Amino acid sequence: MKLGSWSGMKKYLERDMLAESLKGRVKYYCSSYRGMDDLKIFEVFIDKKLVKRFSLWTVQTYFHREGLIGNPKDKYDSNHEYWFSFLKTLDEIPMDRRTEYIDVEFEDALESYLNSDIASSLSSADPILKMFALFDRRTSKKKVADFIKAPGGSPAWLVNVAGLRSAAEMIVGGQSEQFTPV
Repeated sequence: MKLGSWSGMKKYLERDMLAESLKGRVKYYCSSYRGMDDLKIFEVFIDKKLVKRFSLWTVQTYFHREGLIGNPKDKYDSNHEYWFSFLKTLDEIPMDRRTEYIDVEFEDALESYLNSDIASSLSSADPILKMFALFDRRTSKKKVADFIKAPGGSPAWLVNVAGLRSAAEMIVGGQSEQFTPV
């Protein structure tokens, strides 16, 4: 399956592929602005609360906070040198060792999700691909519970996503137990 229009993809993700317990609760958004060189900001909300943002700026902020790249005004002779350093750092630190991701990584994971079986998506090292799989109606409650018990080094935000799905399943199933996010 190819990525089509964002509005069509959003409907597909929120209506067709979303677990019944999450329908109406999970929302995907995509923003782009004139002059952004085709860069986008993808956001995922659950119950109107931001769960994750995927953009160049979130990764840039993460790299600064972690001391992986310096401030462009302090360390670099030119804007070009700064962005070269940023892209080099992005290439050197794989997704499974980061907690922030760019828009292109979101799009790549989405395309992989659309073209892979659910078992491959759940076992992937790509945390974004796993996020789509954890929201998916084809992922059983047991698989979500197994992921929570043994997240295998997955980032805290992804464990929270699984916990929110699990809590939603319990509410739909009539159980009163609640998940406490990390």
